[in-house]
Amino acid sequence: MYKIGILFENREFEHDVYELIKAFYPEAEIHTLYEDDEAEYDLRFCVERDNENYFIKYDRKENPEIKETEIKGVASAEVITDSAVKDPHALRKENKDSIKYALYQLLVKLTGRTLPWGNLTGIRPAKLAMGMIESGMKNTEAAQEMREKYLVSPQKTALAITIANREREILKDIDYENGYSLYIGIPFCPSICLYCSFSSYPLKVWEKRSDEYVEALCKEVRETALMMKGRKLDTIYIGGGTPTTLLPHQIRKLLDTVGEAFGYEGLAEFTVEAGRPDSITREKLMAIREYPVTRISVNPQTMNQETLEIIGRKHTVDQTKEAFHLARELGFDNINMDLIVGLPGEDIHMVERTLEQIRELAPDSMTVHSLAVKRAARLNIFKEKYQEMSFENNQEIMDLTMKTAYEMEMGPYYLYRQKNMKGNFENVGYAKVDKAGIYNILIMEEKQPIIALGAGGSSKLVFDHGKRIERVENVKDVSNYISRIDEMIERKRTAIATWL
Repeated sequence: MYKIGILFENREFEHDVYELIKAFYPEAEIHTLYEDDEAEYDLRFCVERDNENYFIKYDRKENPEIKETEIKGVASAEVITDSAVKDPHALRKENKDSIKYALYQLLVKLTGRTLPWGNLTGIRPAKLAMGMIESGMKNTEAAQEMREKYLVSPQKTALAITIANREREILKDIDYENGYSLYIGIPFCPSICLYCSFSSYPLKVWEKRSDEYVEALCKEVRETALMMKGRKLDTIYIGGGTPTTLLPHQIRKLLDTVGEAFGYEGLAEFTVEAGRPDSITREKLMAIREYPVTRISVNPQTMNQETLEIIGRKHTVDQTKEAFHLARELGFDNINMDLIVGLPGEDIHMVERTLEQIRELAPDSMTVHSLAVKRAARLNIFKEKYQEMSFENNQEIMDLTMKTAYEMEMGPYYLYRQKNMKGNFENVGYAKVDKAGIYNILIMEEKQPIIALGAGGSSKLVFDHGKRIERVENVKDVSNYISRIDEMIERKRTAIATWL
């Protein structure tokens, strides 16, 4: 295992430096240090600052067996203290951009390669592009800044600018100041996928308490509606987990409560992420059809049976097709399908096989995720078991997914990135005209409050004309959520009264 140490003289930009180095050395063991140590590292960075510059120094051993042979180098970035930059947040951002620019150039020199998203380590490149355009920049000017200041590749720059413009058009009638969106989480799944790091629990373990969960959730729904009275509800998104692990009578109870508490009139979008094909039945889809749901998902992730078995999805390719056709038969006219590229053992030919079958089904939108292995995922926890498997993602695969989306008359409409993404790529949502997921854009662009209900729900309270965001968290554990539901409600009440 390649071993890297990063010594920080202080904690300025610690996270950004770490993430950028991790992006160039994704498989390395990286140690963050705050005082010198005697350990041996294959590559060692030291981040220092004086009054005028940041310095990033490095020692790299050419051969770990020959300790005398080292390559030493340094990159520097100017400290910006200009009093003309009065806003401390703007000043900090300028310094962060400066140090990341210098560090990126150094890492390119050390590794001999570049990254498709340049020195951007955040998860919202389209938000950056949108901010530039909304500030008055022309598309060409925003593109130039992304290429020159953030060193983003021309291809990814074009993607970000395209998506930012489509997002602006989709959101043009959304009320940012007085509007909000609602997320309702169902934390159960038929089984837990190998790569999953969400707050999800096997349904078999919680089946006997699912009624209690729905009861607690309905209480939170009713109380939250009172808190948000007088504001405009724009979108509702029921996600998870897998919402269709609920039984038909539980689905009706929840959707009845949401309708009574919030009302369904005037919604721009109402999504139920049905998700796992092995949880979808005719009875459940018929229950959903009784309400003004405008959009659902049937998510295969892959159409290769051998991969489904490896990643722990206990359903078949045929079940995915059956669930999709059933939804069409029952009248759902806006169906999304989620795919993941970079899954264990899958090469471009297997991805092509998946895309061919998706093309035959002809969904209305398709979200392509690049595999991101987070700390909580079993794939990471049991990495020794899976170390023999290949995890392949490259620009050729990403180009193939885009080409297929265009062939299905879909264009990109939202984009985000995650930590530890294979190939340092992105997740992209593609949709036909008028079939884009509005909630997906709102959660990424942080234009209005997102009120999240259920175990693991994380509300984003966006205020001060979008300049400030405060989070309100619900506990993740289902038992704690049920027993502490009054506490969860009070957390929201206090935060909403304080910030909104």
